[in-house]
Amino acid sequence: MSYKLEILNVTKTFNSEEGEIKALEDVNLSVNCCEFLCILGPSGCGKTTLLRLIAGLDYPSSGEIILDGKEVKDPSPDRGMVFQEFSLFPWRTVIKNVTFGLEIQGIDEEEQYRVANEYIELVGLKDFKNCYPYELSGGMKQRVAIARALATEPAILLMDEPFGSVDAQTRNVLQEELLQIWKRTEKTILFVTHSVDEAVYLADRVAVMSARPGRIIECMRINIARPRKRTSVEANVIREKLLTLLSSESLRIG
Repeated sequence: MSYKLEILNVTKTFNSEEGEIKALEDVNLSVNCCEFLCILGPSGCGKTTLLRLIAGLDYPSSGEIILDGKEVKDPSPDRGMVFQEFSLFPWRTVIKNVTFGLEIQGIDEEEQYRVANEYIELVGLKDFKNCYPYELSGGMKQRVAIARALATEPAILLMDEPFGSVDAQTRNVLQEELLQIWKRTEKTILFVTHSVDEAVYLADRVAVMSARPGRIIECMRINIARPRKRTSVEANVIREKLLTLLSSESLRIG
C-alpha cells in the first residue's frame, strides 16, 4: 500500500480580534511512501499549522488533504504526531506512555505490552521502561514520544521540531537515531524544522515555505548519498541555496 500524501490547494484562515489572518494559501505538495521530507520556512509561516491539518487536528478553510486516496477529515492512527514539547503523561511510566494510543484503540493488554516493548527497545530505552518522565533527560523523553507515535503503526510520522528543545550534541545523536528508525521501519516522515543544517542532513527533499501566508515556493531534492557528512562540499552548496531562499522570505516579514 503506497500511502501517498497529497496536499491540494490548501488555504487556512483564522479569525482574530484584528480580523481574518491567512496562515496558509494554496499549498500544494505531494509526499511519496517512505520519503523523508523536511518542511522549512521563516518563523510564523504556517509550518505547524500545515502539520496539524495533515494530522486532522484542524481543518483547511479550502482545499483538500488526501492520504491513500481518502480525504483527511479527522485524526487517525495512520498518522502519528511528535510535538516539540515532550507531551508525556507525568503520572505514567515510560511503557504506560507508549501503550496509551494502543489502549485508546482497545488493543488487548498483552499485545499492548508486546508492541510497546518492541518500540522502547528500538529507541534504546529498554532499561528505563518503568521510569517516570521526571527521571529522564530531555533526549530520553523525546525518544519515548517517538516510540509512542510509532506504536500505533502509523503510515506517516509527523514531527514538529521534535529536537528543538535539546542541546546541540543531543540533537545530533537524536538525528542519527531517527535516521536508523526510519531505515528500519520504512515510515514516511514529515519533519518541521527551523534548522537548515538539520534539513540538509535528514531529508530526501526539503519543502521551503514562504513568509505568511505560507506557500511552498521550492521543493529541493537533497542528492547526497547516505550516510552524509555534515560539512561536505555538497551539503554546504545546498545549505547556501536554502539560506538564500529563507533570507529572501525573512525580509518580507514585518
